[in-house]
Amino acid sequence: MPAQCVGSLLMSSASDPLAALAGLPGVADSVDSVRKAVDRVYGHRVMRRRSAEITSEAALRGARGSAALSGADWALEEVRRRTDFGAEQEALTVGAALRLTAEAGQLLSIWRQSPLRVLARLHLVAVGSTAEGDVVGRPRLAGEPVVEPLVEAPLPSAEEVAGRLDGLSRLIIAGGSAPALVTAAVVHGELLALRPFGSYNGLVARAAERIVLINSGLDPKAICPAEVGHAEQGTEAYLAAFDGYLSGTAEGMAAWIGHCGRAIELGVRESTAVCEALQRGAA
Repeated sequence: MPAQCVGSLLMSSASDPLAALAGLPGVADSVDSVRKAVDRVYGHRVMRRRSAEITSEAALRGARGSAALSGADWALEEVRRRTDFGAEQEALTVGAALRLTAEAGQLLSIWRQSPLRVLARLHLVAVGSTAEGDVVGRPRLAGEPVVEPLVEAPLPSAEEVAGRLDGLSRLIIAGGSAPALVTAAVVHGELLALRPFGSYNGLVARAAERIVLINSGLDPKAICPAEVGHAEQGTEAYLAAFDGYLSGTAEGMAAWIGHCGRAIELGVRESTAVCEALQRGAA
């Protein structure tokens, strides 16, 4: 695939624009490695009897990981213990991440028909009781500010955001042959690049990645929290890989997809450890 702007790729007239990304060097290996890792944890004996517990724990750990990438790096036990997520910004971020993780599973049936509606809902849920007027749950308009503590890349214009969101929506509705990893990585990267909302764009992007992985059938029980892996690889590595996405080059896109694949594998490792603990009676 020649180097090109990802936005142009999404808005192209090609019938299956993500298929080309699956053929980039190293991507097939990442897809295969992820598939094998997911199959292994789904085959764990604990999954036959206690899958609901694994799902619940994966949601908690995924929310903690996503919040950490947005500047609220709390210990897991603190996230588990707390009931009040108001007042200061870190608590608000953790609360938003927890709400998004819970909400993602309720939006699966809508995603394929109306992804923009889902994204609006995710932002509304993230903002929660701190919502202020009509700036919540809709893409930003020209001149409206964006608060995103992690990403410092130039903001696309509101007009470009609208066009690229429309392209992303049409791509999801149309479906295609690209592996779940590729689609999830593009959805995540595109939302992070666009930062379409005034706040919580990173959390929303990672929640949308979660929805794609579940809805695609790769992780139907939501036990492979990619957010854990993104956080474990660290902010520096996350941003370096994201720079590859922003570049739109073949090498950059392959690096971003590979990074997302590794994040899923680390999420699998986390849930495998939970399975082992349950099997030993230690959790």
